[in-house]
Amino acid sequence: MLQRYKIIHNSLFIINNFCVLLWLKFKNNSYFMDKKLRTGSLCVHAGYKAKNGEPIELPIIQSTTFKYDDSDEMAQLFDLKKEGYFYTRLQNPTNDAVAAKIATLEGGVGCVLTSSGQAANFYAIFNICQAGDHFITSNEIYGGTYNLFGVTLKKLGIDCTFISQEASDEEIQAAFRPNTKAVFGETISNPGCAVFDIERFAKIAHKNGVPLIVDNTFATPVNCRPFEWGADIVTHSTTKYMDGLATQVGGCVVDSGNFDWLAHAEKFPGLCTPDDSYHGLTYVKAFGKMGFTTKLVAQLMRDLGSIPAPQNSFLLNMGLQTLHLRMAQHCKNAQKVAEFLHDNPKVAWVHYCGLKDDAHYALGQKYLPNGSCGVIAFGLKGTRETAIKWMDSLEMINIVTHVADARTCVLHPASHTHRQLSDEQLREAGVAPDLIRLSVGIEDVEDILDDIKQALEKI
Repeated sequence: MLQRYKIIHNSLFIINNFCVLLWLKFKNNSYFMDKKLRTGSLCVHAGYKAKNGEPIELPIIQSTTFKYDDSDEMAQLFDLKKEGYFYTRLQNPTNDAVAAKIATLEGGVGCVLTSSGQAANFYAIFNICQAGDHFITSNEIYGGTYNLFGVTLKKLGIDCTFISQEASDEEIQAAFRPNTKAVFGETISNPGCAVFDIERFAKIAHKNGVPLIVDNTFATPVNCRPFEWGADIVTHSTTKYMDGLATQVGGCVVDSGNFDWLAHAEKFPGLCTPDDSYHGLTYVKAFGKMGFTTKLVAQLMRDLGSIPAPQNSFLLNMGLQTLHLRMAQHCKNAQKVAEFLHDNPKVAWVHYCGLKDDAHYALGQKYLPNGSCGVIAFGLKGTRETAIKWMDSLEMINIVTHVADARTCVLHPASHTHRQLSDEQLREAGVAPDLIRLSVGIEDVEDILDDIKQALEKI
């Protein structure tokens, strides 16, 4: 009986210690928020502040565990009399500093880093939904996410309804069920470049007592902060613009702290009722605005362990320091390339919200007034083979699976990233067979245009 009590006691202290460390992390980061530094300065400074005699660059703590001099010191850690770390799967100083920076940039109360963007989207949904639950998602989302939601989560007993972003409020409302637990969308869809009407979907989600989750990968918090438009949870593939140099794979989940889980407690038992795996702890009652984040770490990350290596977080932080500069250049270059493609007689269509005749120009001006991203969707006149020939004729621009880094790159989704989808699924996901995804980099724009032009001359 005494042993069982010790196990329960220690388990609760582990969770409590995590939450205290998380609170301290954001408290120490409050300097940057209190000073109301602008986004560019936060990209450089937020998350880590060197003290006297400490390294100016975020240290890499590449260790799985942390040593204490004696048993009493470890006991002080569990008693919250001493601040410290114990195991990297749950906490690591390097990871935590980068998570704090991203949370600050997005305006959230907490952030958890994951091993990939796919892992981030999985955790965001699975932290809310369980077998027998349902959620609604835009159909214009990344192909891997489409498969995750439509195939893999179904194996876990979680169902979803795909719906067009252009659907009326009434059509969206009709998709809700008594067991619906969330709504999901991408700020800028991959690869179709459609702009998600965050405010409209947030209002509908909240009317039904569920949170809105937004994948903000393409826009980044430099160009859009979904929380300011009513979103509740934000995810990222940090592999993309946040890294910017294709050096690491990662993701993150950011919580706004704004959704009132207890007001809809019957919908979210995982957050609002005792967790038997942690001896009756109720997350949102015990940890308030940090309840969602705490559950994600203490329960899901404990059991599934999809964390980034501290080395990867270090590389991510290096990318974040120049994010505001790179995004400005990506958008500047992409606008010029989009305008060129728009006026070229060999191009059938172009989707880029910076073009005044684009279907999502108005939404782009609302949510992305300072620029969207460097990704353009377009199609060439001709067949699928025409698109392939054009891509094969490029010299500087790379044909790669990746997107959103410093180098201009190109992909034919129907042949590559979305090839697992049927033609019907492709159409549902907003991916035309001729769609080319061009990710405009930060090279000299004239060199980018020269390469595009010479390849067009060969088709």
